[in-house]
Amino acid sequence: MTHTLQTPGAVLTYDVRPGTSATEPPLLLVGSPMGAAGFGTLAGHVPDRTVVTVDPRGVERSRRTDGATETTPEEHADDLSRLIASLDAGPVDVFGSSGGAVNALVLVARRPDQVRTLVAHEPPALQLLPDREAALAATRAVHAAYVDRGFGAGMAGFIRLVGHRGPVPADLGPAPDPAAFGLPAGDDGSRDDALLGHNLLTCTHHEHDLDALRAASTRVVVAVGAGSAGELAHRCGLALAERLGSAPAVFPGDHGGFLGGEYGMTGEPEAFAARLREVLAADRTPAVAGG
Repeated sequence: MTHTLQTPGAVLTYDVRPGTSATEPPLLLVGSPMGAAGFGTLAGHVPDRTVVTVDPRGVERSRRTDGATETTPEEHADDLSRLIASLDAGPVDVFGSSGGAVNALVLVARRPDQVRTLVAHEPPALQLLPDREAALAATRAVHAAYVDRGFGAGMAGFIRLVGHRGPVPADLGPAPDPAAFGLPAGDDGSRDDALLGHNLLTCTHHEHDLDALRAASTRVVVAVGAGSAGELAHRCGLALAERLGSAPAVFPGDHGGFLGGEYGMTGEPEAFAARLREVLAADRTPAVAGG
């Protein structure tokens, strides 16, 4: 079933897929700026759980009502908090991927009472990297390319950056050619892209409240992809797990390991779902860290 929820500055659209279990809390699957559509396959592999997916504000079916051109993790976290409250089902479990993991971590730092277990999959928490200054500067360069030359130039730089393996150098080299990635070289004049315009800088530059996360009643499990070792978001996941004093849980596939054809990408969704179920069912022990 599809529902809407009005929050300060936005109207969110979310979907509830009832499950067969009467004992387990809802499972909230969140991305950012990826919308609910990206979790269709994964949700289908968790039939026993009531699964909730949402389009973040400014993405697909969820619209901003305040005219803002930038969205912060704090705003996303507040949206998630209000959504969970509207479900009226007690603490939920959350799987957050990429920017969705960043937003869910902010939620847990602020409202741990609303989340029983958070699986934070490859959050781009660049502030935690030893090479954070270079990584943050490279991210700002991606945003600048988007502002100056449009979507193709910005997305080409983004793809190169997130796919780079190992520490980010001070200079990644000449700007990549958008055509090499099948992207348009021209500039249509629009600057409203949810990733490059609204969320890129606020998400990656967010400074996480590690003390609050360590003290939270929520069980926080940091997840990384087996196929994304060395890549930026994977390295951020390892850095976060280390700072939280826990071992990362290794999941099948890469950064999009849960995808089953959504957005033209296919990971290992069945194995990914099995691993997610295993992690969610585990006690607070290092046993979930194995691959």
